[in-house]
Amino acid sequence: MYQFILNSDSPSSSSHPGHDFHEDMSLLDAYSKAVVTASEQASQAVAHIQVKGLPQKGRRRRQDKGSGSGFIVTPDGYIVTNSHVIHGAKEIRVDLQDGRQFDARLVGEDPATDLAVIQIASERLPLARFGPSKGLRVGQLAIAIGNPYGFEYTVTAGVVSALGRSLRSQNGRLIDNVIQTDAALNPGNSGGPLVNSKGEVIGVNTAIILPAQGICFAIASDTASFIISKLITQGRIRRGYIGIAGQQVNLPQRTRNLLNLSISSGILVRSIEADGPAKNSQVHEGDVLISFNGIPIANIDDLHRLLTEVTIGQEAVLELIRSNRLVKVKIVPGEV
Repeated sequence: MYQFILNSDSPSSSSHPGHDFHEDMSLLDAYSKAVVTASEQASQAVAHIQVKGLPQKGRRRRQDKGSGSGFIVTPDGYIVTNSHVIHGAKEIRVDLQDGRQFDARLVGEDPATDLAVIQIASERLPLARFGPSKGLRVGQLAIAIGNPYGFEYTVTAGVVSALGRSLRSQNGRLIDNVIQTDAALNPGNSGGPLVNSKGEVIGVNTAIILPAQGICFAIASDTASFIISKLITQGRIRRGYIGIAGQQVNLPQRTRNLLNLSISSGILVRSIEADGPAKNSQVHEGDVLISFNGIPIANIDDLHRLLTEVTIGQEAVLELIRSNRLVKVKIVPGEV
């Protein structure tokens, strides 16, 4: 059992050479001031989001309801939240910190990064500002802010536990550049901001691993700001696709040596979509895809990373293994 001594003149404190009680208190106070200042700066832009979904099969008299958090990013009412918070919503309602309530419209969502933008009809709103996530360091202060269940905003503080994590989104794509933090993410806090000591948004809180203790995730601000700007201006994120279904397979060492390959796995083409770009190409079921425009591909996630907006409608070269020989096929990716 721990015993805390508050009297700095007590024998307990003087018995440890080099121990300075006032120094410890000043450090604690500095930490508290950083959390308080950052929270006060960012919290006014944090909103509570309530949604009503379409009636589900077998539940005709009852609508699905849900809630989460979000934060204002422009003075004219654009609000960032998670895609899973508003996905399939028929009605979206927003509660602000000053007590005002608004109906919101969906501007756009991107399930592949679990980000969404909604808008309310208001002006001169307090907003949260993005800071860079590129320079983050493990151990740096991280503060998660949310507005769960319509209560006044909540704050949890911790540190950046890890950087560059990957997280599987609900539509199966891999989200890269995810921040891991031990700042507790309570239910209803999804979509709220993760801020640094300056009150700048360094991430969008997105998920928690329920069986684990103190493992929470946020989409890094560098990724989020790019996706959000696209959603505001275009309403969606464009991504390419080639219309194949496949699975990762290991390449036999004999095949790797024979073909002088640097990768140890590829994508086995299991099927080709009837109306997909690959249908009219020379891609065959049973081929193993190993590169896209000369860039090695070891798995489906590698391919997804390469099929960006710029690949849509542009001829690309796939390199395949077929009957222990290399085959190059030209293909024009379509849009998801």
